[in-house]
Amino acid sequence: MNIGIFFGGPAREREISFAGGKTAMENIDKSLFTPVPIFVDGTGNFIILNESLVYSSAIRDFYPPKSYQGDYTIYSESLGQLSDEELDTMLQTIGTRISPDKFKSYIDFAFIAMHGPGCEDGSIQGLLEWYGIPYSGPSVMGSSIGIDKIAQNDLIRLAVGLNKRTATLTRQSFEQEEASVLFEQIKAQVGLPFVVKAPHQGSSIGVAFVKKDEVSDFVKAVKQCFFIREVSAEEWNTSDKKEFVQKMANLDEGIGLPVALNNELIYHPSELLSKLDAHFAQANTKAELISSNAEDAVLFESFVKGQEFSCGVIQTPDCVSVALPPTEIIAGVEVFDFKAKYQSSATRKRIPIETSLDNLHKVQAEVKKAFDSLKFGVCTRIDGFLTPDGEVLLHDPNTIPGMSPTSLIFKQMGEIGLNVTDAITYFIRQSIRERVRTGKNTIKFQLLLEKLDAAIAVRIEGLASRKQVAFLFGGFDAEAQEASYAEAKKAYGRLAASVDSLPVPIFVLGNDASSAKYYKLPTNIMFKEFAEDIVKALDGSVHPLITQTRINAEAITLHFTGKLVGTVEEIDLSTILSTCQAQQNFVAGLEIDL
Repeated sequence: MNIGIFFGGPAREREISFAGGKTAMENIDKSLFTPVPIFVDGTGNFIILNESLVYSSAIRDFYPPKSYQGDYTIYSESLGQLSDEELDTMLQTIGTRISPDKFKSYIDFAFIAMHGPGCEDGSIQGLLEWYGIPYSGPSVMGSSIGIDKIAQNDLIRLAVGLNKRTATLTRQSFEQEEASVLFEQIKAQVGLPFVVKAPHQGSSIGVAFVKKDEVSDFVKAVKQCFFIREVSAEEWNTSDKKEFVQKMANLDEGIGLPVALNNELIYHPSELLSKLDAHFAQANTKAELISSNAEDAVLFESFVKGQEFSCGVIQTPDCVSVALPPTEIIAGVEVFDFKAKYQSSATRKRIPIETSLDNLHKVQAEVKKAFDSLKFGVCTRIDGFLTPDGEVLLHDPNTIPGMSPTSLIFKQMGEIGLNVTDAITYFIRQSIRERVRTGKNTIKFQLLLEKLDAAIAVRIEGLASRKQVAFLFGGFDAEAQEASYAEAKKAYGRLAASVDSLPVPIFVLGNDASSAKYYKLPTNIMFKEFAEDIVKALDGSVHPLITQTRINAEAITLHFTGKLVGTVEEIDLSTILSTCQAQQNFVAGLEIDL
């Protein structure tokens, strides 16, 4: 089956999407699927990407081509309106441009690894439905709910109750009314401190926190979430101007280009530099830059004191929802925003939340009820807070969870025995099942589902005859353990996605090679955050919530792996060498005969 891996896209989260596309390409089961990389650029063009470019560090490393970028690092939107001929010439340097009506000639299924507006809001899902292409994730309706934070709050309140104070503010009101008056109104509605959110972004883009009773802080936070950047004459004239406009073009530290200045749309950093120079040459007033994809309203939510968590919900093959073990986000920052999530080591994750078993069951029950009530389907990660008095407050359902190998959804699915490769197979299989339920192309999708289920069963039957590859990692001090674990996770992913190999993870622990002990690890242990977490798990203990979740998810685990989750097993080196046909050793100071 040819699987189109859709990544990139027009949204601000495109680099996260690009990383997710690489994960899917690397970890998709090659015995079941043939991946086809489909890069979506910033203006919505679909390109079958030359495979060597998939493994670039970032989109701008290859697109636009360096010859088009000049003195700045830009995305394709900064090139302005190219003619069809100019666009075709540029796209031919990275791959083959295709139109949606030709998708069927290349792919049988669309795996969507894109995030944000246009990518997970039902837009591309509707396009794929129009052309009869089954796609991953919830339906158009579930996707549109999943991207709209304002609608989410209203619907979650109806579905499970939501004892959280919220408010909204339109950009028109913000521009026309006195800021101090608005600030007082918002404080009266949600209290202080509060969180400000851009309501249609993914990956924690456009999030700010107001904790001081200062109007200036309120204005700054609101403008940040409207994607408005004010520039004073002093800031402009004392800055490195080229560096300033480059940062504006960067999606992780600026508001991105194009931007509007005095109602004129500016595409390129060099153009922005000259326009700002001209502005401040004529006036000493602040320049207001507004993103071309600015929000029309912002959302305010009362600040909740409690344990922050994220909990995925998936389905059995027969579409019964199962809540996974909730992950606690232990943050060293005030707001779990884009940088905290993707570019910082200030947060740690713990599975499950450190609380009573009753509270854990309550969290799972609430997220499961929201998933069912809002008709999400396939997979949704729902975030929330557990307050000190045991109240569960949900927010931000995410219908396309992050796709890096360390993403929360993979960690949680790992606890029921699915590795990243198995999880991707689940997303594809269960999404086809979800498409059957829509009443469009029912027979076609049912036959595709039956064909895939048969192939999955054949794959499971053939696992016993695959070459077992033991990879040894760990070591004799904490630094060596962490370094080898990073390499071992990569090896595990490659082997799990291969056609003929079966990974056997072996953790090595001791004071030196002569005293080393060897532990054969089950799937879930390979999703621990750090090697030190593996050391703690070697006693084989399993939290009772995870035990119960595994029972609830047995049908899923057996369907996609053919076996239930194993346990940690101490094993001697001679057994490893006699039972495994190949070995890889990542342990410094351990010499073995391979």
